[in-house]
Amino acid sequence: MKRTILGLSILAVGATLAHAASVQDLGTTLTPLGGDKAAGQGVPEWKAENVELPGWSYGKLRKDYFKYKDEKPTEVIDASNVDKYADHLTPGQVALIKQVKGYKMDIYPTHRYCAAPDFVVENTKKNVADGKIGADGWSLAEANVPGIPFPLPKTGLEVMYNSKMRYRGLGVDFPNTITAVSPRKGSNEWIKASQQLTLFYPSNVKGSTKLSTLGGVEFYTYVAYSSPTALAGQALTVTTYLNRPGAETFYYFPGQRRVRRMPSYAYDAPQIGMENQYTMDEPTVFNGTMDRFDWKLVGKKEIYIAYNSFGANNFKANFDDIAKPDFVAENARRYELHRVWVVEATVKPGVRHLAPKRTFYVDEDSWNLVLSDDYDAQNKLWKHREGYIIPVYETGACDLSGFAQYNLAEGRYLMDSHSAGTGKDIRWETEAKDNPRLRDNFYSADNLRAISDR
Repeated sequence: MKRTILGLSILAVGATLAHAASVQDLGTTLTPLGGDKAAGQGVPEWKAENVELPGWSYGKLRKDYFKYKDEKPTEVIDASNVDKYADHLTPGQVALIKQVKGYKMDIYPTHRYCAAPDFVVENTKKNVADGKIGADGWSLAEANVPGIPFPLPKTGLEVMYNSKMRYRGLGVDFPNTITAVSPRKGSNEWIKASQQLTLFYPSNVKGSTKLSTLGGVEFYTYVAYSSPTALAGQALTVTTYLNRPGAETFYYFPGQRRVRRMPSYAYDAPQIGMENQYTMDEPTVFNGTMDRFDWKLVGKKEIYIAYNSFGANNFKANFDDIAKPDFVAENARRYELHRVWVVEATVKPGVRHLAPKRTFYVDEDSWNLVLSDDYDAQNKLWKHREGYIIPVYETGACDLSGFAQYNLAEGRYLMDSHSAGTGKDIRWETEAKDNPRLRDNFYSADNLRAISDR
């Protein structure tokens, strides 16, 4: 059974889940994390595969040690042929190709191998019985972590939580990353905000822990800006919860030499210094709590997504060779056909949001959020986001190595959470060791003040 929604031919939810009745399907008819193992109309069968070539260590380019690094594109999608491929593209992808001169998508063979360490797989099996949504209808109340809380999802909310709780290691450290916003039309002045960035996931300690014993924190964020002048010296910590609305944010302003609590710095609040191009819930395709939207599970669809796409991870490149004036360079993006879950988010009655309707696309194999199309209050397509999935050699899982957001209404785009052109690679940490940023107390207001006053 098929139906068409938002211009996409989508496999209905009931048809995709008919065979996924029990925990015994995980690792047999399903992948260890809950994806359909079988091939589809255009995607191959999933198979366990090591795609890391021997010899990689931190500081070397990850792409050089990728098994399929020498592959060439099999086809190119551009404005001349986009309608031919529209059934495997989102409305935002089609609009981007038609609207932005010179934008193309290079298509490569599909490789399905994304998995996770054994302890994550075992916790995921337990979660078939133990994963629970809270009584409020939106929070995540229980799961065995680290693990996918709902490997056999029945709702859009469950799919989104699977994305949030995917295994990223204990922390992701960006020694240097650049939040880059392209110029206004008629200008050549970029915003390029250089910063240190750390993400700490306290539920991802190796082993097995009940989520309900951990205090409800999804992750902690630390940001310290070094440029431009308007942002240099500013720093902030953000605590994002699984069971509380909003976030707890502390912000250090060097001119005042003080830390301020920012109670409304969440959801669609504009990020400071980004000219209203970037809200707090847009990083890595979606960021923040789940309470303001209703999440409808539409089904699955085969879509071209940025997979094994190492361009945003090329820390040895010239940043301007990757971030072109109107889009991320074609040769820095690699697309493959994959099956994704489609989730429609609609703002709840009585709640406001700049993007009251959004469609999210979640990779079935890795549970990464890979695409989003946002609609404005007039139901017009407004923003399109894409994440760049790579295999992470430290964790044994797949993760985003950066993402881009295109403001289709204003003709501007941004790129963030990457290492492109920064001189230093992203570091995925699986153990705390002596890293102070992988401790809860690092993210307090007092500590932010102490380290920022230096």
